[in-house]
Amino acid sequence: MTAANTASQSPTERRVSARVGAISESATLAVDAKAKALKAAGRPVIGFGAGEPDFPTPDYIVEAAIAACTNPTYHRYTPAGGLPELKAAIAAKTARDSGYEVEPAQVLVTNGGKQAIYESFAALLDPGDEVIVPTPYWTTYPESIQLAGGVPVDVIADETTGYRVSVEQLEAARTPRTKVLLFVSPSNPTGAVYSREQVEAIGRWAAEHGLWVLTDEIYEHLVYGTAEFHSLPVVVPELRDKCVVVNGVAKTYAMTGWRVGWAIGPKDVIKAAANLQSHATSNVSNVAQAAALAAVSGDLDAVAKMREAFDRRRKTIVRMLNEIEGVECPEPEGAFYAYPSVKGLLGKEIRGRRPANSVELAEVILEEAEVAVVPGEAFGTPGYLRLSYALGDEDLVEGVSRMQKLLAEAQ
Repeated sequence: MTAANTASQSPTERRVSARVGAISESATLAVDAKAKALKAAGRPVIGFGAGEPDFPTPDYIVEAAIAACTNPTYHRYTPAGGLPELKAAIAAKTARDSGYEVEPAQVLVTNGGKQAIYESFAALLDPGDEVIVPTPYWTTYPESIQLAGGVPVDVIADETTGYRVSVEQLEAARTPRTKVLLFVSPSNPTGAVYSREQVEAIGRWAAEHGLWVLTDEIYEHLVYGTAEFHSLPVVVPELRDKCVVVNGVAKTYAMTGWRVGWAIGPKDVIKAAANLQSHATSNVSNVAQAAALAAVSGDLDAVAKMREAFDRRRKTIVRMLNEIEGVECPEPEGAFYAYPSVKGLLGKEIRGRRPANSVELAEVILEEAEVAVVPGEAFGTPGYLRLSYALGDEDLVEGVSRMQKLLAEAQ
């Protein structure tokens, strides 16, 4: 049953609320789950779906978690907004890594970046408030906005601009209902990184129009070549009082399963989000918080090694994808995703099928080549695929080679 049908039912007929019934399953997690199920069934599927490093969490972080398990202090409830020592360490890490000086009271520790994003939008948005969303977007953003009562407004960029939106595009999307700009650099799903000049122009535009900005900095340490990460509230200080920064340990320290993220913002917004969290989940697992404390208090040697591997894989996957006729893949400058256009393959016959869109093409690739990729529809732009290159070098080459062989048959 569609969300529209659910919404039209009377309250007594409706089994699932219209609000929650309208939420779509995470496409990236769904693809990853399907790939893992096929592998468990004995099929040699190679998955490019989930965005998580293929490296183990560094030993010193794991050891901190083991020690925490034996500490009775961590066997009890702790403050819903985060361990005080972790909030202080996150503030220090933020100053160290991006130059953004904040107080511990401006930090909310959450169950991963997703909770930070939802709670921030929930604290900022009233029903009908609009959020400008540069597109392609990560699948969770529009769902979080809508669940919080807001309205996502897509601003689409394509491969011709390196998937970067312009101030002119943002201004064209602004209305009297616009309250928040979502800004993400480096980007999931495209790997786009905005230059300092672009960050400044967009930040000053937001400040000029009194907009809030939610900026996701989860990939801050994963930039390549000459690209550089720039934190928006550092580049445009006048935004500090209307900016929420979301981050976490997942990507930098290979800790996706530990579920520790955070939001940094003005104290009143962070307090409101913390009040919500106090009823939704209470404190994040104390053992995971202790691990995160070790992570953010330590050096960045682990991410430097991961970045070197990702950079190598980045070059390999872009080269191999661009060797496929009908595929155009700009070189990503950050994160660990390639986002090729596959519009040149749509409608062509591949083993007796003519995929009309990238969802159908992804199905053909999975069924015929045993390679799992995520279709662009999940990110707001049909005609593209997202491939995470956070997997082993051999699997990466084997997976894209299978795609090359299959898609060479397109005619």
